[in-house]
Amino acid sequence: MSFLFLKGFGVGTEKFTMVKCIDVVQAYINRIKDVNPMINGIVKYRFEEAMKEAHAVDQKLAEKQEDEATLENKWPFLGVPLTVKEAFQLQGMPNSSGLMNRRDAISKTDATVVALLKEAGAIPLGITNCSELCMWYESSNKIYGRSNNPYDLQHIVGGSSGGEGCTLAAACSVIGVGSDIGGSIRMPAFFNGIFGHKPSPGVVPNKGQFPMAVGGQELFQCTGPMCRYAEDLAPMLKVMAGPGIKRLKLDTKVHLKDLKFYWMEHDGGSFLMSKVDQDLILAQKKVVVHLETILGASVQHVKLKKMKYSFQLWITMMSAKGHDGKEPLKFVDLLGDHGKHVNPLWELIKWCLGLSVYTIPSIGLALLEEKLKYNNEKYQKFKAVEESLRKELLEMLGDDGVFLYPSHPTVAPKHHVPLTRPFNFAYTGVFNALGLPVTQCPLGLNVKGLPLGIQVVAGPFNDHLTLAVAQYLEKTFGGWVCPGKF
Repeated sequence: MSFLFLKGFGVGTEKFTMVKCIDVVQAYINRIKDVNPMINGIVKYRFEEAMKEAHAVDQKLAEKQEDEATLENKWPFLGVPLTVKEAFQLQGMPNSSGLMNRRDAISKTDATVVALLKEAGAIPLGITNCSELCMWYESSNKIYGRSNNPYDLQHIVGGSSGGEGCTLAAACSVIGVGSDIGGSIRMPAFFNGIFGHKPSPGVVPNKGQFPMAVGGQELFQCTGPMCRYAEDLAPMLKVMAGPGIKRLKLDTKVHLKDLKFYWMEHDGGSFLMSKVDQDLILAQKKVVVHLETILGASVQHVKLKKMKYSFQLWITMMSAKGHDGKEPLKFVDLLGDHGKHVNPLWELIKWCLGLSVYTIPSIGLALLEEKLKYNNEKYQKFKAVEESLRKELLEMLGDDGVFLYPSHPTVAPKHHVPLTRPFNFAYTGVFNALGLPVTQCPLGLNVKGLPLGIQVVAGPFNDHLTLAVAQYLEKTFGGWVCPGKF
């Protein structure tokens, strides 16, 4: 337990020391007070409650009624500071997802994963910022404002779990909860130089977040762990999944040398996406060379031609009906929170005059929604492409293969730049459409001091492979790098 406290705060394993939980929580509160005004990652604190919970942990430990092994088994995260994406319910905390119509919404209960982490002993310090309705890859909204990248405040933190990403990167928390329907865990993890895992679909419960996916989108929405240290991913996943963990093989020993590695440096040339930065390609090639020459693993370069249709696959699948025939929720209805009618064109005019309560990405998506709505002919065309690409990947990966792929075409862009590159998220979104587990792994910093990284993909329910590779890459390439003094 104390080991987790110290490592999460960046002390390291060689300085293992027993500390009081209340001191650890206070240290994180102090860090948040110092740093959060600049990055705006945490948007609502619960410091008083957290200190009371920390005191209760210290009392429990002082009673010495159970040995350390028993405590670790019953409460694997006893006293560990936690932050939670605002889109998830955390009792007593706001749950607006950045939507002005929901600014007074207060959670009366906990989302399933939050409850499970609290039952495991974690202590929530607060909730973190997200993009409006979790549908954009810059975390900014009219309620909480904009979050800033701790490596360079002029750059984005990603979305929609961006507040969580920058909070963890800035050492303001140990572990965090994120959600991912198109890369909303992996993009913020990449832009902020931390680890993030999108589990195999259906393993971790999504209940207790807003908005909830409906229709075909239910297959793509995944809840997962975010953290600075790769070794924390599996323990978090075990807790967050609850009974669903039985579908995974997290305790299976992975022999990395026996794995088959495949890699691809870009999507094959889609005109919708930016070209992949050269420093990201070089970072990926360093990984490949190391795996071949030092690890002695089988590494093969591949060209999956259908990857260039990543955005089309994602948007087509997102517009599909569910198995029960339910239509996906209309984004324009979500903007009105199922009450007030929203006219996107009128909101665009109001936005130009500085009068709209909505962000420009949300207004733009609402305007595009009619053009992107379900079309049976288009759906059948890209469903066939998706099935073909998925079959190709599954045959390639089997149960002993992993696929290395860029997390994004560029390192964290400057604020507002995503508006000119709206489709770049498809580098992550395609794996939601394909239903595959993915771990984003940091690979150090580029010459400008911004995080580099890579996605590690495996076949369905082979999450243990990507998590094992994540730990190896962390050990080899250094993992999270402290963003320095603020």
